[in-house]
Amino acid sequence: MNSVLDLNSASVLHFGPYAFHLRQRLILDGDRQLRMGGRALDILQVLVERAGRVVSKEQLIALVWPASVVEEINLRVHIAALRRALGDGENGQRYIVNVPQRGYSFVAPVRGDSTAQVVFETLQTPQHNLPARLTPVTGRDSLVGSLVRQLPLSRLMTVTGPGGVGKSTVALRAAELLLQHFRDGVWQVDFSLIDESTPILDHLLQTLDTNLATLTTRHALLVLDNCDHLREPCRHLLEKLLDAAPRLSILATSREPLRVGLETVQQLPPLTIPKASALNSVAEAMGYSAVQLFVSRARARQQGFKLREQDLRAVCDICRRLDGLPLAIELAAAQIDALAIIGVHAQLDNGLQLLSHGRRTAVPRHQSMTAALEWSYRHLSHQEQQVLRRLSVFQMAFSLKAVIDVLGCELLPASVLAAVIERLTAKSLLGVERGGERYRMLNTIRRFARELLEQTGESKEFERRHARYIAHTRRASDVQLAV
Repeated sequence: MNSVLDLNSASVLHFGPYAFHLRQRLILDGDRQLRMGGRALDILQVLVERAGRVVSKEQLIALVWPASVVEEINLRVHIAALRRALGDGENGQRYIVNVPQRGYSFVAPVRGDSTAQVVFETLQTPQHNLPARLTPVTGRDSLVGSLVRQLPLSRLMTVTGPGGVGKSTVALRAAELLLQHFRDGVWQVDFSLIDESTPILDHLLQTLDTNLATLTTRHALLVLDNCDHLREPCRHLLEKLLDAAPRLSILATSREPLRVGLETVQQLPPLTIPKASALNSVAEAMGYSAVQLFVSRARARQQGFKLREQDLRAVCDICRRLDGLPLAIELAAAQIDALAIIGVHAQLDNGLQLLSHGRRTAVPRHQSMTAALEWSYRHLSHQEQQVLRRLSVFQMAFSLKAVIDVLGCELLPASVLAAVIERLTAKSLLGVERGGERYRMLNTIRRFARELLEQTGESKEFERRHARYIAHTRRASDVQLAV
């Protein structure tokens, strides 16, 4: 019979052909590492450490998601993924069984080993300067798991995406899970704290309290956060570090790829958003990570908050209109105690006012969605700012031809507009639809750009141009249909 006490004191748990290395959070089948996300590993650890016993679904959810609102369907999805990864049921070997009306049980024999040699070297107490994480990370298990698996083997990974999508959150969560892997620690360096006048290498060494000669010998992970506005200096720094420090791994965040040799780019999408038709039940809506985040943050602000059937349409619309951006959703949910759901929903018609006040303890660019967008906008060229503002007249997806017809002028000819559109896309301020022929601006970015366009006094002019283009397009379409 497995002893929970004995298994909890072990560093490696063996079952079937597998070895579960708890400190390194990986499962080996011989010398092959199994691929699975962080939540799946958490569930497996709970079950394996209680092998032979039934763990109720409620207990599993409470242990694995201690601060989140999670429906049973999420648990079932992860259990199914675990079974697939372990080959559960193949060759007659069972690992996880469902006990009707009770929960789940790990039924294979488990042996704990506190002295077994692990794949990675025995490590000292982790060293780091990572900030304390005050809230759980929602909807990113698979992506974080992918980063954790790849980083020990990759020299440089860059997480890209628009402001407010959670690049820093994802990078720091992956860094937390890798603390035990790097002998000389995991260290964050935030480049948003400096401008182009500060030598970037000096800031790095000062943050790490070291010198370059010592740094080049370290087995460490550097999280270089917010490389956007220092892209060229960052490129030179990364090239120097990758060449001089063979045991360093680097995880960077930026709105756009840094285009350095050895770079692997991970684009971070918004959280999943329910379609208008996905309103059949609370359980179905809670299968979308944007709704999960909204409910989790609303519950943190209003004790006893519960998503009700009558609130589904409003909450789903809030998540859609905020583009599934975690920062925007958190800021909206933070108003739930003052405005209630109906009030939060109504306030979305007032531009970005609802998203202009938020987390006072956060760094300035994360205190509000407006601050995050202003950060991105401020670091654009004058030409890029001008085009972004004027693009706000497009409420739907648009082609490059439409941009040229509506925005084109002597100072912005077709060739210049094409280049600017390409740069705005690279900076995650425009998205490309499937096929690569049409572009779309997130609602939050478009509202921000529209407010700026109105401030310039150009909004009526470009509204007229856009209306003229639409009318011309419709006439041409009617002619084609008539032929």
